[in-house]
Amino acid sequence: MTEATQNQQTAIRVYYRTLLSAWGRQHWWPAQARFEVIVGAYLTQNTSWTNVEKALGNLRKARLLTIRGIRRTPQSQLEQLIRPSGYFRQKAQRLKLFVDFLDARYSGSLTRMFARPTMELREELLALNGVGPETADSILLYAGNHPIFVVDAYTRRILERHQIVSRTADYDEIRLLVERALSEEREPKRSLYGPAARAVGGPSGSSHRPSRMSTSARTGMVQALNEMHGLIVGVGKTYCLKSQPRCEQCPLQKFLPAAE
Repeated sequence: MTEATQNQQTAIRVYYRTLLSAWGRQHWWPAQARFEVIVGAYLTQNTSWTNVEKALGNLRKARLLTIRGIRRTPQSQLEQLIRPSGYFRQKAQRLKLFVDFLDARYSGSLTRMFARPTMELREELLALNGVGPETADSILLYAGNHPIFVVDAYTRRILERHQIVSRTADYDEIRLLVERALSEEREPKRSLYGPAARAVGGPSGSSHRPSRMSTSARTGMVQALNEMHGLIVGVGKTYCLKSQPRCEQCPLQKFLPAAE
């Protein structure tokens, strides 16, 4: 490992602990079951989480937020239920294709699917229509508890502005960097979780209410990758804006290179 790579990984670990101390657990992914996470990963493409929650609410109210529900629902009906998430025709078709894939390859069993080695399953997911790296990795990490990091636009923006990665770094380069940086993280001591921001009514990252999925048992590394993505989303949405960033109030401001 080069000195530059070691410095990158050290910075990521420091950022993780700093944000966790400031904001505490983020409780991502907010869902009651694995399949709900998968549906959410599809629906969140090119839209806000607020719109996804409306679509999930429609499916839940209709009692169709299950593998069987998506399987037996006519596509036209499914389209109307998920309409709030946008691109509803594409997304309905892609959800149907995922269930067809699950039925054909794993007899409709998520347990069988998630028992596959991480990178082998990732390749299978990436081969599905409408599944890119971010969607595949969200499914693997949040629904399957696989040790893989989800790289989104917030991650790239923050790491570029802090000069940890270059503008030419590709998705997997950033993913592997974060995974290696957090590979030895263990379940943090309770004292590291920082509820102070919530206590005074301030920002708390992208925190959600605890859910069955967000509180499920997982390894220390998977938990760290889970939290890191939620924390990064919090920084991106609240402070590291695309234009007119609010660096002065950000917990990571002290690490920002002087030139920025």
